[in-house]
Amino acid sequence: MKSLMLTMIMAFMAFPAMAADPTTPVDGWLKPVEAKYVCMMNDKLFEKEQIAIEVEGKTYYGCCEMCRDMLSKDAANRMATDPVSQKPVDKAAAVIGADPHGMTYYFENEENLHTFAKGPMPEMKHEHMGGMDKADPVKAPAESQATPEDHKEHH
Repeated sequence: MKSLMLTMIMAFMAFPAMAADPTTPVDGWLKPVEAKYVCMMNDKLFEKEQIAIEVEGKTYYGCCEMCRDMLSKDAANRMATDPVSQKPVDKAAAVIGADPHGMTYYFENEENLHTFAKGPMPEMKHEHMGGMDKADPVKAPAESQATPEDHKEHH
């Protein structure tokens, strides 16, 4: 009886820790992700940490030197629109969520991420990416980062 009671107590205590796992999808299809795994130029999630790009005291991430140049030189590339509030959000300060295809969405707060995740998953959002939207960068080889030749068309 004591071991059953102890097991139940341990399971009850572990439940909040499992619920807080940042890799667990929120409301079914969207999961919160760390910025360092996102190419903020492509708005795609990768398994490997991306190149840190310091601009005006903030850290952005890109998958290649071309992304570094574009994020450094053009402030518009460092901004996104929160799909819930429709307000501009700085990618370095955003709460980021990724769908099962590795596409990322930027939010001004976690509440908006949860609100967005409760709706249906949007269609592929990156028409400007040429063939990149068909690739699965989350499963890209871990030994190398993308090169400019890998994705010239979307830049």
